[in-house]
Amino acid sequence: MKASGAAFWIGGAIAIGLAGLAAFTIKNEYVFFAGYTVLMSIVLATAWNILGGYAGYVNFGTPAFFGLGAYTSVVLIQSIGAPLAVQILAAAVMSGLLGFGTGLMTLRLRGIFFAIATVALIVIMETLFINWRYTGGATGVQLLRPAPIPPFESYIKMLFVVMVVMVVAAVAIARYIQTSWIGRGLRAIRDSEEAAECSGVPTLKLKVFACTISGAMMGAAGAPMPM
Repeated sequence: MKASGAAFWIGGAIAIGLAGLAAFTIKNEYVFFAGYTVLMSIVLATAWNILGGYAGYVNFGTPAFFGLGAYTSVVLIQSIGAPLAVQILAAAVMSGLLGFGTGLMTLRLRGIFFAIATVALIVIMETLFINWRYTGGATGVQLLRPAPIPPFESYIKMLFVVMVVMVVAAVAIARYIQTSWIGRGLRAIRDSEEAAECSGVPTLKLKVFACTISGAMMGAAGAPMPM
């Protein structure tokens, strides 16, 4: 297990290094835009898998968590001009709180009923965003992209490298959950929640935890999106 963990972190460091090297050698910015989109999808898929894959609870509410992360970033940019790192952290906190609240409200729902509740979450958040005039409301968000941060020559290249770091972090979190008692508990819930409860697995706490972590990761992925 230790050797596998060391190999993962070495591979992650190499991936980040290669991303930085590409940012300084490749001139075509479309490559980085396309790469950013793919990497963002990887973070979202990894986040979804924590609740949908490990615990077996299908979550259709990904746009709600992702959107809250993006709009949290917009508010911070417009109000205080917060740097990207603060935007990502705040987006993760806000979407994590949304996930925590969603988990608490849907603790007793299972299967298709939980999935329907997450669809309702999308409708609620969409209505909120459309009517939120501070961030543009139905007309959409209007922002001026800030100057790139040295040593990067363009903002999209910087976002590409940032998203590579986020992918490594997301996979690391998922690996830890998978190999820990948390992952074993979530898989027990997926196989048979009644049997897991009879075996002493804290099913309610684990479901809320999975919903919170999954939501936080989705929100973090949405933070760089406005730019």
